[in-house]
Amino acid sequence: MKWIAIIPARGGSKRLPRKNILDFQGRPMLAYTVAAALETGLFEQVIVSTEDDEIAAVAHAAGAQVDRRSPDLATDKSTVAEVCAELLQREAHAGRHYDGLCCCYATAPLRTAADIAATVGLIQPGQCEFAVAVTTFSHYPHQALRQDAQGGLAPMWPEAAGLRSEVIGTLLAGNGSTYAVTVEAFLRDRDFYGPGMRGYRMPFHRSIDIDTREDFELALAVANHAGFRA
Repeated sequence: MKWIAIIPARGGSKRLPRKNILDFQGRPMLAYTVAAALETGLFEQVIVSTEDDEIAAVAHAAGAQVDRRSPDLATDKSTVAEVCAELLQREAHAGRHYDGLCCCYATAPLRTAADIAATVGLIQPGQCEFAVAVTTFSHYPHQALRQDAQGGLAPMWPEAAGLRSEVIGTLLAGNGSTYAVTVEAFLRDRDFYGPGMRGYRMPFHRSIDIDTREDFELALAVANHAGFRA
């Protein structure tokens, strides 16, 4: 299969400003994802999609190609699926066609090349068209509480809240780092989740998806504990 890796990295993050290029252990966070994708040796192209000049410069320095997305795909309402679909369509118009797409988020700096390769390796056209990196929940998800506008709490799923974990079975969550899909299925469904999806299970310490300052501090603490270095 002919694969492309797309790394979405817009400049307008709100909860943690400039998160994609924050310094993480001596390098811009984005650089770790670019390096991991390149290290796999699986991709015809590793492309960072951005509208931001500084992010584009970091991406170039890390060894990625840069695709300048249009302003209408750089808003809070724009989805990553829309960004990837539009980029793939332009690639096709330019005569560059791919069988597989791997979308790697820049906010998972502890994810490795082996993690990306293992997720991609789950794809088998005709058998498995969708794959995602997953991890376990840190709390029992079936006991989730929903808070109303007045601060009151109630079980999100009352019918499941009192069940024992053995009854519920294993529940996993996409960890927000890595998605693989056949291009045909992706352009058909415009989604990274689909029928027959499989998951590559990553440990918690490599699954931290950095969206907030607390996530960032946790990832730094884990990296320091593990002796992680740029």
